[in-house]
Amino acid sequence: MTSRYLPLALFLVLVVMAAAFGASFPAGDWYVELRKPYWTPPAWVFGPAWSVLYVLMALAMWRVWITGHYVRVGALIWWLIQLGLNAAWSWLFFGLNRIGWAMAEMALLVVFVILCIKAFSSISRLATWMMVPYLLWLLFAFALNVTIWDMNGGGAGLFYFD
Repeated sequence: MTSRYLPLALFLVLVVMAAAFGASFPAGDWYVELRKPYWTPPAWVFGPAWSVLYVLMALAMWRVWITGHYVRVGALIWWLIQLGLNAAWSWLFFGLNRIGWAMAEMALLVVFVILCIKAFSSISRLATWMMVPYLLWLLFAFALNVTIWDMNGGGAGLFYFD
């Protein structure tokens, strides 16, 4: 019975590692000074939202894994790639202050999340639906990233924002 929950523990550890990596790049003064749209959520929203999304991501991958389905390894690869891209966004946006690069990277992240959801859909309907809130949040975050990029000059120049 405990072997059934060992993968869940591993997936939870992986999302915690991704979250911790992302959290190691605080917004800082440069972010506060950026022009942002009126629909930017308050800072306190991000912690709870991401906590729920990371738990759902881990649970979704676990649901896929415990099926024993022969394509679960492929689904795991898509999941790991999107998790790595998820963590990389914080490094690009907050760590390097590269709004444009983060925007491009998030577009790639959205594609990999869609590929992950597609892989999950052939294995577990529940796991598929568990990933949908994450995709919706990413689409919102992408729109926010694009708008912040545009409001602060846009163009290739903001790829090297300091």
